[in-house]
Amino acid sequence: MSDANRTDLDLTGLTREEVAGRRARDGFNELPAEGRRGIVRSLLAIVREPMSLLLLGCGGIYVVLGDRQEAAMLLGFVVFIMVLTLVQERKTERALEALHDLASPRALVIRDGKRERVAGRELVRGDRIVLAEGDRVPADVVVLRGSNLAADESLVTGESIPVRKAVWDGALPFARPGGEDLPFMYAGTLVTAGGGIARVHATGPHTEIGRIGRTMQARESQETPLQREARRLVVKLAWIAGATSALAAIGYGVATRDVLEGVLAGLTLAMAILPNEFPVVVTMFLALGAWRLSRRRVLARHIPAVESLGAVTVLCVDKTGTLTANRMTVSRIRANGHIVDVAGPRRSLPEAVHETVEYGILASRPDPFDPMERAFRELGSERLAGTEHLHDDWLLVREYPLTREQLAVVHVWRAPGRTRLIAAAKGAPEAIAGLCEPDVHELVRMEDGVRALASAGLRVLAVARAEVDDAPLPDDARGLDLRYVGLLGLSDPLRESAAAAVAECRSAGIRVVMITGDYPATAEAIARSAGLDTTRVVTGAEIAAMSAEELGACVRDTSVFARVLPEQKLSLVDALAHNGEIVAMTGDGVNDAPALKAAHVGVAMGAHGTDVAREAAAVVLLEDDFASLVHGVRLGRRIVDNLKKALAYILAVHLPIIGLTLVPIVLRWPLVLMPIHIAFLHLVIDPACSVVFEAQPEEADVMLRPPRNPRAPLFGPRVLGISTLQGLSVLCVVLGVYVVAVRSGEAEAETRALTFATFLISSLALIFTNRSWSRVITSSSLRDPTLWAVTAGALAFLALVIYTPPLAEVFRFAPLGHLDLALCFFAGALGITWFEILKLVGSRRRLAPRPPVLHGAG
Repeated sequence: MSDANRTDLDLTGLTREEVAGRRARDGFNELPAEGRRGIVRSLLAIVREPMSLLLLGCGGIYVVLGDRQEAAMLLGFVVFIMVLTLVQERKTERALEALHDLASPRALVIRDGKRERVAGRELVRGDRIVLAEGDRVPADVVVLRGSNLAADESLVTGESIPVRKAVWDGALPFARPGGEDLPFMYAGTLVTAGGGIARVHATGPHTEIGRIGRTMQARESQETPLQREARRLVVKLAWIAGATSALAAIGYGVATRDVLEGVLAGLTLAMAILPNEFPVVVTMFLALGAWRLSRRRVLARHIPAVESLGAVTVLCVDKTGTLTANRMTVSRIRANGHIVDVAGPRRSLPEAVHETVEYGILASRPDPFDPMERAFRELGSERLAGTEHLHDDWLLVREYPLTREQLAVVHVWRAPGRTRLIAAAKGAPEAIAGLCEPDVHELVRMEDGVRALASAGLRVLAVARAEVDDAPLPDDARGLDLRYVGLLGLSDPLRESAAAAVAECRSAGIRVVMITGDYPATAEAIARSAGLDTTRVVTGAEIAAMSAEELGACVRDTSVFARVLPEQKLSLVDALAHNGEIVAMTGDGVNDAPALKAAHVGVAMGAHGTDVAREAAAVVLLEDDFASLVHGVRLGRRIVDNLKKALAYILAVHLPIIGLTLVPIVLRWPLVLMPIHIAFLHLVIDPACSVVFEAQPEEADVMLRPPRNPRAPLFGPRVLGISTLQGLSVLCVVLGVYVVAVRSGEAEAETRALTFATFLISSLALIFTNRSWSRVITSSSLRDPTLWAVTAGALAFLALVIYTPPLAEVFRFAPLGHLDLALCFFAGALGITWFEILKLVGSRRRLAPRPPVLHGAG
C-alpha cells in the first residue's frame, strides 16, 4: 500500500460493511468465557471425594443407630465443605471475566471518516483507533502515527518503567512485548505519554492478554501434600474398617448365636476404626487457619493453601509491586561534581543539584501522567518547597516532543519579568549530549556518571538548559544552544520491609527467587538490595535456549531471572515443582496470572494488583506488604505443626478403642464399648482436636528450621511409632483395669463404667501430653483455658452418664465409688508417664523429640 493510500485509510478507517464482515468472521473483541459447570455436576464432584464419602458413610451409620445428633453434625460438615468449595469455584471462574473487563475498555475509533466512541468489544481487525495519554489500549495494535508515545506495559511484561513507542515502518512483523521503540501496543496496557493513531492487529483470544487467558484456562489447581496423604490414609482405613467389621460381625454373631449382637459388634468396630475425625479436623484446622490469616490482612481464597504455606520451600517473587513499591522515584542525582543519594534520610538537597531538579521539572508536563515526570514533581515538592526553583507561574511557549530520532523532550517557558525565554530538556544521556555538544572533559564526566548510575540498576536521564531570545524559535531543538546540567537516576524503590522478610525466609530454609520482566541490571540491583544471591542472573533469552533438563538444573542454584516472558514464568514454576519443591509465587500483573495459578500457592497483591491476578491466586495480601506473606508462612507452619499433633492424637486414641472393641469379641466377654459410647468419646475427641490443639502456640523454632519434606508421608515412621506406643500404653492400662474388674466378679454394668471412665481419663491425659512433643507438662504449660474447658466438660459429662440413673441406664453403667474413681485417675496418669519421662530425658540431652511436623518424616 502506498503512503498516500495508507494516510487516507488512517483518516477514514473501515466502512460499516467491512466492520460487519470482519466481526462475522472473527467474532467480538473479547475473551471466550469458559462454560460453567452446573450446580449438580459440581455437587456430585464434591460428594465423590473420599473425605466426603467417609463423612456421609459415618453419618449414615449414625442414622441407622438412631443417633441423629451425631449424624447431623457429620452431614453438616459435608454441607460446609460443599458450600465452601462451590464458593471458591465460582470465584475462580470470575478470573476470565476480570480478564475480559480489563481487555475490553471503550475506544475512540475512526470509521467512515468519523470518530466515534464504541465499546472495546465492538472493535475488529483493521479498525483505526485514536490513542491519547491515559487511555487503556483495547486490543493489540500497530502504531501508524504517534507523537511522544509511551506505554506502561508492566501488566504483560513486568517492566516497571514505561517504554517508548515508534511508528510502524510498514515492514516490521508483529512482535511480542518488551523493549523500547517497538511500533506495537498490547491490549490492557496503558498509554502514559503522547498520542497517535493505531491499527487493530489482533482481537479477543488472539491478543497477548488472550494468550495468557488461554494458559490460565488450561491449568488445574494443585492438590496439597496434606490432601493427597489424607486421601490415601482415609481410603486405606475405610477398606480395613469395612473388612474387619464384617468379619467381627459374622464371628461374634456365630459364637454367641445372637445376630443382632454380632451386627452391633461389627458396627462398633467399624466406628472404632473409621477415623471420621480426620476430615473434620483437617477442615476445621484449615478453616480456623484461614480466619487467623485474615486477621493479619492475608486472605486465603482456597482453604488448602493454608497448609501449603507452611510447606513452601521456594518463594518466587515478582520484582515490580512485590519487592518494590511499583512507583518511580528519583534515587540519585549527579551534578557539578556532587553525588546525592536521594533515597537516604529525607533532608534538604545541596544547592549544587537544585538546578538539575529544577530543569528536570521544567522539562516535564505541569500536570504529569508519566510516572517519571511525577517522580520529578514529587521530589521538587518535597525537597525544594519554599525555594526559587519551583515555577508554577511560568507559561509553556513551545514543546519539542520526543521522537525516535531525538530521545529527548524540550520545553520552552516564558518567565514573568524576564525578556529571554528559558528552555529545559530531559532525555536519554546520549540524546542530551547530542543537543549540548559538550567538550571532551565534560563528556567523559557525563559518561562516567551514566555508567555509575546504570550499574546500580537505575534508569538514567540527563538534564540540560538554555536561555534563548524571545524571537521565532528554531524548528529543531539543536538550535537552542543547550547546556548540560546533570543526571537523574530513577528507580522503583525496594519496599522497606522486603530485606528483613527475605532474611527471615533464609533463616526458615526458604529460598527466595526473583522472576521479573525487567532488565537484568535493574533486577540485579534490586535483588542485591533485598539480600538475594546475585551470583548469576539468567535472562528470558537464555531460558528459551534451555532444554527441560537444563532448566531444571538452572533453577536449583539461580535466584534472579530477568527479561522473562509470561510463559517462561510458568516454565520456571513448573521446573521448580518438577524438582520436588513446594512453590509459592507472588505477583500483581496480568502476566503473573498463569504462574500464580500453576504454583502450589499463588499469592496476589491485593491493593495494587489486578483482578486477574487476585482471582488466579490462592492467597491475596490485602496490604501489599511482603512481610505479611512471611507471617503467613509462619502461621502456616504453626497450623501444620498443631494439625499433625492432633492427627497423631487421633491415631493414638483410636488404638485403645479398637482394642476395647476386639478383645471382648475374641474372649467372648461382655462388650465394653457400644456405638453410643464411641459417639460420646467423639464429643471429647472432636473438640480436643479442633479447639485445644489448634490453639496451641507455635514452637520456638518454627522459623528457624527448614521446611518439612514435601515427599514425606503424613505419618512418618517416628510419628507412627510414638503414636502407636501411646495408644498401646493406654490400651494396656485400660485392659488391665477391665481384666481386674472381670476377674474380681464385678457386675457387667460396673465393669463397663470402670473401664470406660479409665479410658476417658486416659484420653484426656493424652491431650495433655501431646500438646508438645518437646516440653514436659509444667504448671506454666497448663495455663490454657481451652484445655481446661474441654477437660471440665468431659468430666462433667462423665459424671452425668454414670450418676444420673436415666443416662446410666442408656449407657448401661453402674455408679462408681471413690476408690474406683481414684483407680481411674491413677491409671490414666500412668498411661502417659513413660512419654513425659522420655521428654524430660531428651530435653536434658538436648535431643528432645520434636513435634511431628519439624522435618516431615516424623
